[in-house]
Amino acid sequence: MRQPPSLFVVAETLLFNALREAIDEEMARDPYVCVMGEDVGQYGGSYKVTKDLYEKYGHLRVLDTPIAENSFTGMAVGAAMTGLRPIVEGMNMGFLLLAFNQISNNMGMLRYTSGGNYTIPAVVRGPGGVGRQLGAEHSQRLEAYFHAVPGIKIVAVSTPTNAKGLMKAAIRDNNPVLFFEHVLLYNLSEDIPEGDYICALDQAEVVRAGKDVTILTYSRMRHHCLKAVQQLEAEGVDVELIDLVSLKPFDMDTIATSIRKTHKVLVVEECMKTGGIGAELLALITEHCFDDLDARPVRLSSQDIPTPYNGNLENLTIIQPHQIVEAALQLKSGRI
Repeated sequence: MRQPPSLFVVAETLLFNALREAIDEEMARDPYVCVMGEDVGQYGGSYKVTKDLYEKYGHLRVLDTPIAENSFTGMAVGAAMTGLRPIVEGMNMGFLLLAFNQISNNMGMLRYTSGGNYTIPAVVRGPGGVGRQLGAEHSQRLEAYFHAVPGIKIVAVSTPTNAKGLMKAAIRDNNPVLFFEHVLLYNLSEDIPEGDYICALDQAEVVRAGKDVTILTYSRMRHHCLKAVQQLEAEGVDVELIDLVSLKPFDMDTIATSIRKTHKVLVVEECMKTGGIGAELLALITEHCFDDLDARPVRLSSQDIPTPYNGNLENLTIIQPHQIVEAALQLKSGRI
């Protein structure tokens, strides 16, 4: 992350407000930035990320669309081809499965299939992940669905600070960026710098340095891991915690550097185990870091079932801090 100058004021901000500030600042900076999606205008978005932008920039730059994800995502591709920088909001990221064709066959490929005649500077963003009793169709984790699509970048935010810095970077990037926000992190609050600071789209964040075990995670699981780290410290385990941030491409330099130090790696994700982000990440770790490992790499992932509506069952489908503690202790002791 490019560090902001020390003269910047620091203010406490909720994550959804950090995203709104980033979009507002980029719309003020660049008249070609626009927003489109369901209820993004007068209503201000389902989670208020676009609140008040309609009044400030008007209906041509903050466009309320019909309930037709394939249509308005396709419109965003055309807008990007003609020089605009559209931000597409999915009211829920699960709904963007309806726009899979536009994202994969159009957004991801047009720069290549046009021989570089077009760039597609578009951001597709919105809430996803397992919420609290939102049911199976509203608890999708689409990062794995889109991970195989060439030509796109994928990031997952986890704090107000990286949410704002990554959003600004995504809007300025000349490639399509899928921007994943977790529905349970919107009200997360922290002090963030005010002003024009940018986070790199392709760099992981070393949240905590350590020497015993490397834990790789992203999005909401960062905070589950931080809870686990507190208990592991008391158990004498020195954890190096890395927030992947960039899911495509992975920051393999940061990951490999950590594994060379700890020789043990644990991947914690909310994604499903079969074909998930962790599966691809472990394949790369095996290819690039095999000789540095003293134990087999371990991944903790969600159950391969539709997310139950029942709250107790829902909690059982995703990884909890005590499971992270147990896996890290087993890695440290050589029982894995």
